Parts: sequence; C-alpha cells; structure tokens
Amino acid sequence: MANAMLHQTVGTFQLLGNSGTRCEIRNNSVKLIPRGFEVEVGLSKRKIYSSREWKLGVIRASASQTSVVDPVLAPSNNGTRESPTKSNEAALILIRHGESLWNEKNLFTGCVDVPLTKKGVEEAIEAGRRISNIPVDMIYTSALIRAQMTAMLAMTQHRRKKVPIIMHNESEQAKAWSQIYSEETIKQSIPVIAAWQLNERMYGELQGLNKQETAERFGKEKVHEWRRSYDIPPSNGESLEMCAQRAVAYFRDNIEPQLQSGKSVMIAAHGNSLRSIIMYLDKLTSQEVISLELSTGIPMLYIFKEDNFIRRGSPVAPTETGVYAYTRGLARYRQKLDEMLH
Repeated sequence: MANAMLHQTVGTFQLLGNSGTRCEIRNNSVKLIPRGFEVEVGLSKRKIYSSREWKLGVIRASASQTSVVDPVLAPSNNGTRESPTKSNEAALILIRHGESLWNEKNLFTGCVDVPLTKKGVEEAIEAGRRISNIPVDMIYTSALIRAQMTAMLAMTQHRRKKVPIIMHNESEQAKAWSQIYSEETIKQSIPVIAAWQLNERMYGELQGLNKQETAERFGKEKVHEWRRSYDIPPSNGESLEMCAQRAVAYFRDNIEPQLQSGKSVMIAAHGNSLRSIIMYLDKLTSQEVISLELSTGIPMLYIFKEDNFIRRGSPVAPTETGVYAYTRGLARYRQKLDEMLH
C-alpha cells in the first residue's frame, strides 16, 4: 500500500532554557528535556514536560494537539527497550459509534447530533472490553455526541485505566482553563481530539426523515442511489466521495503522523467517515467501498508498521487472540498489563 510517510517532522525545534542553552529536535529524534523548557513553533511557544526517568513526555504533532507517552511502554532506568516514539509498530482501532436514538427510529441522521440508546451504551461498553488489552495513546472522535459517548464508554473498560481528557483548543481561554498541573495526572490521561472532519456524511434534506417512508415516497432505487452510490449526493447533502475527501485528508494530516511516531490511536466515528478511512487503508476502489458495511459498536484493528497498514481483524472470532491475531508488540503490551495489575 502506498502509504508513504506524508508528514515528516517539520523544520527544527529550538529548545530555549533559562540558562540560554539550546538543543534541537530533528527527524523525530527526541532528547531528554528538563522541566520548564519551551519549544518555539513559528510565533507561538509550547511547553514540554519530561520526568527524569523519561516515563512521561509530551510530543506535539501540531501547534494545537498533544499526545502523551504511555509509561507502560516506556523504558525504566535499567531497561533497554526503546521509547514508544521510536517504535516501529503502532495500533489503530476504528469503532463505529453504538446505536443512536435515530438509528433505533430508522431515521436519516447524518450530522444531526443525537445520543446513544441504552443498546448503544451497551455496545460501546462491549467494544471497550474487546479492546481492553490494546494500547491507546490518543483518541480521535467526530464532533458528534454519539461518537464521543462511544469513545468515553469504551475506555471505561480498558485495563490500563487511563482517563480520556477532551482537549479544548478552540480559544486561549479554553486552553488555559483546562490546564492540568499534575505530572502524575497527565501520565494517567489520554488526549481526546474532537474533529468535525470525522463527522458522519451530511445527508442534506434527508436528515430526520424515516428511511422506509422515504423509499416509498421517492422509490427504493433512488434512495439506494443516495445512500450507496459513491459520487451522487442527496439534495443539499454530501456524497460518499465528498465525505471521503474531508475524512481522509484529516486522517493523513493529523492522525497518520501520530502513528508514524509510534503512538497507538483509537478513532470513534461513523459509518461513512470510517468507510472512507478504510477505503484509504485497504486501497479499496469506489465500487468496493460502497458495499462495505460497518456494524455499530464493532471495533476493527490495524497495525501501522513500516509505513503500511495491516488489518488484524474485527471481533467475530471466538477468542480475543483469534479476533486480533496479536503481534509480538501487542502480546508484550498485554503481558506488561498483566504484570502491572496482578
């Protein structure tokens, strides 16, 4: 798959300390950084924190996004294992949100912001159980509550017990008010980035209409064309092609660099935005993607390794290892969890 590294580390970051000393970060090479140093990115300054044991580090993929290194994967003082930022393998988990109230009513939902049903809550929790032994360093969701609920509920089941924290970067005040001042708390947190680009396909004038009644009114063939064609949008809405343009661009610009740096990512989103991303990951044609069906609350796992995405499965097998066909890296992570929690 032609997934070349599209987003290399941009430029050189100069670290400026009170003593006036400076060092550089180039080509994803990260040095130990004493507390209180600042990174100059263009005209803005961003703080980076680092514990002496290098069990916590904050790496910014952009001026507005933060990811935290998982201490479970970081080396101890006597260890020889590489840090996660140099890992040659990262996990990517895709989860379509659990059943929403409008799924239950068989209504076209699109970008209307409706929450989960009780069944949807149960699906999200079950999804969390199925990924409870897979590392998650960052979470991306759409801007819609059903995807965000799914992500949060899923993480309540993760054995690592880290807390998802929604990053509010919409204003300087939001950033300041949501600041965390405890390094220990930061180590136990997972940044959550909400992005409208991961929203469901916008169904235009179909939103809020009953699917069965719409088929009876306009004809099954016409409604099927709106729902399943690649490049034909409903009135004032998006086609799958239009949805794919924004979702895949966001994935390439924001999520893929995190995977390249060795961080494992979970995306909680929607049927069409995730179909678009899977089309990119699996190199599907426009004809193949329109027949791709994603069930609510069912996670899919990919491994990013050597600039390629390798699908490892979805939970349809009788056992967890049969579902995900663990790599050595995932097996080591689970073993580390077992050692830490018992």
